[in-house]
Amino acid sequence: MVVWIRSLAVFAAILLAFQSAHARDRDGKYTNSPLHEWFEQLASKKGRCCSDADGRALSDLDWESHDGHYRVQIDGEWVNVPEDAVVTEPNRAGRTMVWPTWLDGHPQILCFMPGSMT
Repeated sequence: MVVWIRSLAVFAAILLAFQSAHARDRDGKYTNSPLHEWFEQLASKKGRCCSDADGRALSDLDWESHDGHYRVQIDGEWVNVPEDAVVTEPNRAGRTMVWPTWLDGHPQILCFMPGSMT
């Protein structure tokens, strides 16, 4: 039973990895991209964004701003973005991005970089 649960967890993790738009360049696909080095050094006050989590591009429907605070939807769950997770440098990618990690099955925000709401 335990082996089956672990196998299911590994499969789910792989499936999620393929569904998200990655900022980290695991397979070298973006090595020659002009933004490669920028993504690699990108950080919030919580730490480097790409060191522990893969970035996801968000559609305008999956994030919002109200009174200077952000909220994002990750895998169907709305999460408040901590102030220290907001990336303060200009967004060279243009798209809104989030770098989630998980704690007890719920998304936590390591980094968030707002884009333009169009």
